[in-house]
Amino acid sequence: MISFVNLNPEAPYLKFKQEYKRAVNSKQNTVEAMSVASYSKSKKEVNSRFVNLKYVKDKEFIFFSNYKSKKSKDFLNHDQVSALFYWDTINVQIRIKGIINKTSKEFNSNYFKNRDIKKNALAISSKQSSKIISYQAVENNYLECLQSKNLDVCPDFWGGFSITPYYFEFW
Repeated sequence: MISFVNLNPEAPYLKFKQEYKRAVNSKQNTVEAMSVASYSKSKKEVNSRFVNLKYVKDKEFIFFSNYKSKKSKDFLNHDQVSALFYWDTINVQIRIKGIINKTSKEFNSNYFKNRDIKKNALAISSKQSSKIISYQAVENNYLECLQSKNLDVCPDFWGGFSITPYYFEFW
Protein backbone atom coordinates (compact mmCIF):
# COMPACT_ATOMS: atom_id res chain seq x y z
CA MET A 1 0.00 0.00 0.00
CA ILE A 2 1.07 3.56 -0.69
CA SER A 3 1.24 6.01 2.23
CA PHE A 4 0.25 9.61 1.56
CA VAL A 5 2.04 12.14 3.78
CA ASN A 6 1.21 15.87 3.67
CA LEU A 7 -0.05 15.46 0.12
CA ASN A 8 0.40 18.52 -2.06
CA PRO A 9 -3.05 20.10 -2.68
CA GLU A 10 -2.45 20.72 -6.40
CA ALA A 11 -4.87 19.01 -8.79
CA PRO A 12 -2.63 16.23 -10.20
CA TYR A 13 -1.66 14.98 -6.72
CA LEU A 14 -5.29 14.94 -5.58
CA LYS A 15 -6.32 13.18 -8.82
CA PHE A 16 -3.56 10.57 -8.31
CA LYS A 17 -4.80 9.82 -4.78
CA GLN A 18 -8.42 9.66 -6.00
CA GLU A 19 -7.54 7.14 -8.74
CA TYR A 20 -5.37 5.17 -6.30
CA LYS A 21 -8.31 4.86 -3.88
CA ARG A 22 -10.57 3.71 -6.73
CA ALA A 23 -7.99 1.07 -7.71
CA VAL A 24 -7.68 -0.15 -4.10
CA ASN A 25 -11.47 -0.32 -3.74
CA SER A 26 -11.58 -2.31 -6.99
CA LYS A 27 -9.14 -4.85 -5.51
CA GLN A 28 -6.28 -3.95 -7.88
CA ASN A 29 -3.38 -6.39 -7.46
CA THR A 30 0.04 -4.81 -6.96
CA VAL A 31 -1.51 -1.36 -6.77
CA GLU A 32 1.86 0.10 -5.70
CA ALA A 33 3.70 -1.24 -8.78
CA MET A 34 5.27 1.58 -10.77
CA SER A 35 7.34 1.17 -13.92
CA VAL A 36 10.28 3.59 -13.87
CA ALA A 37 12.26 4.36 -17.01
CA SER A 38 15.73 5.86 -16.84
CA TYR A 39 18.55 6.70 -19.21
CA SER A 40 22.02 5.17 -19.06
CA LYS A 41 24.51 7.79 -20.25
CA SER A 42 27.33 5.25 -20.52
CA LYS A 43 25.36 2.82 -22.71
CA LYS A 44 23.19 5.47 -24.36
CA GLU A 45 20.07 3.42 -23.78
CA VAL A 46 16.78 3.61 -21.93
CA ASN A 47 15.93 1.06 -19.22
CA SER A 48 12.69 0.40 -17.39
CA ARG A 49 11.76 -1.77 -14.45
CA PHE A 50 9.01 -2.12 -11.86
CA VAL A 51 9.46 -0.83 -8.32
CA ASN A 52 7.01 -0.54 -5.44
CA LEU A 53 5.97 3.02 -4.66
CA LYS A 54 5.90 3.39 -0.87
CA TYR A 55 5.10 7.07 -0.26
CA VAL A 56 3.68 10.14 -1.88
CA LYS A 57 5.05 12.83 0.41
CA ASP A 58 4.04 16.38 -0.54
CA LYS A 59 5.25 16.37 -4.19
CA GLU A 60 7.61 13.38 -3.93
CA PHE A 61 6.96 9.82 -5.13
CA ILE A 62 9.28 7.64 -3.01
CA PHE A 63 10.50 4.05 -3.49
CA PHE A 64 13.54 2.14 -2.21
CA SER A 65 16.38 0.25 -3.86
CA ASN A 66 19.95 -0.95 -3.66
CA TYR A 67 22.16 2.03 -4.54
CA LYS A 68 24.66 -0.32 -6.25
CA SER A 69 22.11 -1.59 -8.77
CA LYS A 70 22.19 -0.66 -12.45
CA LYS A 71 18.98 1.34 -12.11
CA SER A 72 20.41 3.36 -9.23
CA LYS A 73 23.52 4.16 -11.24
CA ASP A 74 21.28 5.34 -14.08
CA PHE A 75 19.33 7.55 -11.65
CA LEU A 76 22.50 9.06 -10.20
CA ASN A 77 23.99 9.82 -13.62
CA HIS A 78 20.86 11.22 -15.28
CA ASP A 79 18.23 12.74 -13.01
CA GLN A 80 15.25 12.65 -15.38
CA VAL A 81 12.91 9.66 -15.29
CA SER A 82 9.44 8.70 -16.33
CA ALA A 83 7.08 6.53 -14.31
CA LEU A 84 3.97 4.66 -15.30
CA PHE A 85 1.08 3.15 -13.36
CA TYR A 86 -1.56 0.96 -14.96
CA TRP A 87 -4.51 -0.16 -12.90
CA ASP A 88 -6.54 -2.52 -15.06
CA THR A 89 -9.41 -2.91 -12.59
CA ILE A 90 -10.38 0.71 -13.24
CA ASN A 91 -8.77 0.98 -16.71
CA VAL A 92 -6.55 3.92 -15.74
CA GLN A 93 -3.01 4.71 -16.84
CA ILE A 94 -1.03 7.48 -15.14
CA ARG A 95 2.21 8.77 -16.66
CA ILE A 96 4.66 10.91 -14.73
CA LYS A 97 7.88 12.64 -15.79
CA GLY A 98 10.13 13.98 -13.07
CA ILE A 99 13.47 14.63 -11.46
CA ILE A 100 14.88 11.85 -9.27
CA ASN A 101 17.09 12.22 -6.19
CA LYS A 102 18.22 10.10 -3.26
CA THR A 103 16.32 10.44 0.00
CA SER A 104 18.22 11.35 3.17
CA LYS A 105 20.07 8.81 5.31
CA GLU A 106 17.78 9.72 8.20
CA PHE A 107 14.65 9.03 6.12
CA ASN A 108 16.12 5.71 4.93
CA SER A 109 17.07 4.66 8.47
CA ASN A 110 13.63 5.46 9.88
CA TYR A 111 11.94 3.49 7.11
CA PHE A 112 14.34 0.53 7.33
CA LYS A 113 14.07 0.05 11.10
CA ASN A 114 10.29 -0.30 10.82
CA ARG A 115 10.34 -2.95 8.07
CA ASP A 116 9.97 -6.70 8.52
CA ILE A 117 13.39 -8.22 9.29
CA LYS A 118 12.97 -10.76 6.48
CA LYS A 119 12.67 -7.91 3.97
CA ASN A 120 15.70 -6.24 5.54
CA ALA A 121 17.72 -9.46 5.33
CA LEU A 122 16.78 -9.70 1.66
CA ALA A 123 17.82 -6.08 1.04
CA ILE A 124 21.13 -6.59 2.86
CA SER A 125 21.97 -9.96 1.28
CA SER A 126 20.95 -9.06 -2.27
CA LYS A 127 23.70 -8.14 -4.67
CA GLN A 128 21.36 -6.52 -7.20
CA SER A 129 22.49 -6.47 -10.81
CA SER A 130 25.36 -8.87 -10.05
CA LYS A 131 25.76 -12.19 -11.78
CA ILE A 132 24.84 -15.10 -9.50
CA ILE A 133 26.56 -18.46 -9.20
CA SER A 134 23.34 -20.30 -8.38
CA TYR A 135 19.96 -19.88 -6.78
CA GLN A 136 21.26 -21.95 -3.86
CA ALA A 137 24.09 -19.47 -3.26
CA VAL A 138 21.61 -16.59 -3.18
CA GLU A 139 19.36 -18.48 -0.77
CA ASN A 140 22.30 -19.43 1.48
CA ASN A 141 23.47 -15.81 1.59
CA TYR A 142 19.94 -14.72 2.57
CA LEU A 143 19.61 -17.39 5.29
CA GLU A 144 23.02 -16.48 6.69
CA CYS A 145 22.06 -12.81 6.73
CA LEU A 146 18.78 -13.63 8.48
CA GLN A 147 20.82 -14.77 11.50
CA SER A 148 22.42 -11.31 11.81
CA LYS A 149 21.66 -9.18 14.84
CA ASN A 150 21.69 -5.84 12.99
CA LEU A 151 18.74 -6.27 10.68
CA ASP A 152 17.22 -2.97 11.73
CA VAL A 153 20.28 -0.92 10.70
CA CYS A 154 20.02 0.48 7.18
CA PRO A 155 23.16 -0.22 5.14
CA ASP A 156 24.76 2.68 3.23
CA PHE A 157 24.18 0.91 -0.08
CA TRP A 158 20.39 0.85 0.34
CA GLY A 159 17.84 3.64 0.48
CA GLY A 160 15.16 5.66 -1.14
CA PHE A 161 14.70 7.58 -4.34
CA SER A 162 12.31 10.47 -4.67
CA ILE A 163 10.72 11.49 -7.96
CA THR A 164 9.44 15.07 -8.08
CA PRO A 165 7.05 15.22 -11.04
CA TYR A 166 6.92 18.08 -13.50
CA TYR A 167 4.42 16.32 -15.80
CA PHE A 168 1.31 14.18 -15.23
CA GLU A 169 -0.93 12.46 -17.74
CA PHE A 170 -4.11 10.63 -16.73
CA TRP A 171 -5.59 8.33 -19.34
